[in-house]
Amino acid sequence: MPHPNTPPVFTPDGRYVVVRGRLWRTTNPHLSPSRREELVAELMDARRAVRRAARDTTALAQARAKVHAAKVSLGERGPVWWDDGAPDFNRRMARNTPYASWFAALTAVQ
Repeated sequence: MPHPNTPPVFTPDGRYVVVRGRLWRTTNPHLSPSRREELVAELMDARRAVRRAARDTTALAQARAKVHAAKVSLGERGPVWWDDGAPDFNRRMARNTPYASWFAALTAVQ
């Protein structure tokens, strides 16, 4: 497990951050800083609502829907934010994607 102060590893194209070998889509870099900040605040509010919902299934479903909506708005879920036609490998293991060679070389150095 990486040290807590180790900076995150991003794919060379900046589309994904790698967490424990899995690709997670990054936030759309074309969002303005103020819009990104606004959406991150919405996401954090929604995550807190998930925790508060506990066993209230209706509140939990609503809170999770808000988390999903914020992540779609940030570009981390839903349609990809890039426009070159490249497929999305979100949530996939890096070793099972076209990033496999890059990831293998990266992990061989560590």
